[in-house]
Amino acid sequence: MSAGSITDVAGLLCGHFTDTRRPTGCTVVIAPEGAVGGVDVRGAAPGTRETDLLSPLNSVDVVHAVMLAGGSAFGLDASAGAMCWLEERGIGVQAGPVRVPIVASAILFDLMMGDPSIRPDAAAGYAACVAAGTDAPAEGSVGAGTGAACGKLFGIERGMKSGIGCASITLHGVTVAAMVAVNATGDVVDPSTGRIVAGVRSDDGRTIVGGARAILDGQLPRHLQIAAATTLGIVATDAALTKLDANRLARIAHDGLARSIVPVHTPVDGDTVFALATGKANASLPPTVMGVLAVEVTARAVLRAVQAATPVSGAGVPSLPCARDLPL
Repeated sequence: MSAGSITDVAGLLCGHFTDTRRPTGCTVVIAPEGAVGGVDVRGAAPGTRETDLLSPLNSVDVVHAVMLAGGSAFGLDASAGAMCWLEERGIGVQAGPVRVPIVASAILFDLMMGDPSIRPDAAAGYAACVAAGTDAPAEGSVGAGTGAACGKLFGIERGMKSGIGCASITLHGVTVAAMVAVNATGDVVDPSTGRIVAGVRSDDGRTIVGGARAILDGQLPRHLQIAAATTLGIVATDAALTKLDANRLARIAHDGLARSIVPVHTPVDGDTVFALATGKANASLPPTVMGVLAVEVTARAVLRAVQAATPVSGAGVPSLPCARDLPL
């Protein structure tokens, strides 16, 4: 049964581009009429674009798209494709003689999955926009989640395949939804049970042992490459929010990551959450209630990302099992 989708929020479109040459891709969420935006970056190795603009201290309130991409810093080029697509449709902030689309972006590191010279570019970002619609987007090993993995504390070879997932809740006429691409150093945990759903595996690869558990048993993780991971999220609502409210929503949504990823916000992750508010609902909820919903849908989207993941293959691609492949 579906946990809901980011496109359950009125005023948003979503599309993926999945590269067939190696496991990588990008995912875009578009607000054609604009949305109030916010962001909160907690990981120590982020790769981002236009995040400073989303500060409540800065002038522009509206966001027209958020692009999530693989390819490490190279993948930021996907945003240029989204800008082109939006400009062709006259979408953007009026700046003198032109409309400038506001496209915020963040990337995750998937360059260990096959040929690292292949990464999302402007054409990939444009293709994701062409594919965007109001239907629920695919989940799992697609778009920005194509090359995602989790449980990498002891090396990617002991990790598991992850992906991208969605969730939404509608309460008293207000919808809050999340989309999360989970490429975490840590394990994914079901917060309702404490069970590790996907994460560090035993030396023989047959069972999940968990990174935090292994550390508490006295094992030390291997040296991890900076920016070798990163979980990216978008939390969205059809409620009307100020820019300050949107930034607070992005901030509290990180609690959803903390509930479902252990450890999270490490020195080698660039964990980033964006917030979008379309204002399409004819209702509102208190900020505390909005925060509760944002945390819940973020945690649920993380779980969906690993539950929906499927195997990927190719030259130089590590063979990683999915949650559905291993015994509980």
